[in-house]
Amino acid sequence: MTTDSQLRNYVKTTSLTLIGEAPPLRVTPEQAQAYIGQDVGLTNWFLISQSLVNQFAEFSGDFQFIHVDRQRAARETCYAGTIAHGMLVMALMPTFATYGSLKIVGTQQSIIYGLDRVRFLNPVRIGSRLRGRFKLLSVQERSHNEYLLRHAVTIEIEGEDKPALIADWIIIAVL
Repeated sequence: MTTDSQLRNYVKTTSLTLIGEAPPLRVTPEQAQAYIGQDVGLTNWFLISQSLVNQFAEFSGDFQFIHVDRQRAARETCYAGTIAHGMLVMALMPTFATYGSLKIVGTQQSIIYGLDRVRFLNPVRIGSRLRGRFKLLSVQERSHNEYLLRHAVTIEIEGEDKPALIADWIIIAVL
């Protein structure tokens, strides 16, 4: 059984940061308007291991053989081995967003408002490395201290032309 602290430690040791030495882009709501339509973040590569997939299977209860049985998956699928759960790939988005999305200066709390247009485009084979790419789509004021930020997120697979996942990631920044 995997503990919460073990998962946190796993994520910490994968070195998820923006490419280069720059911290996440932090701007005022007014300045954010200038970044609409632009890439605002890109994380480092994150390794998808069989151990991580097995931990996700334990947590989610999804023990489908294509995720946890290497020999059977190699025999009975076109993937030549196991693949990550699509929901595991999607579950990496908050971590990727921490390091790859635009931030509003003075934000006290970021709340996930939702996802739109989620598509799983390419299976993620065990041993693949993923990264998150964030493009700012819009910034809308919800109230005097809340802003709705929409990012187009692409979860890329190293060495592949087609990404693993695309989605619109919507958060509320509470100032």
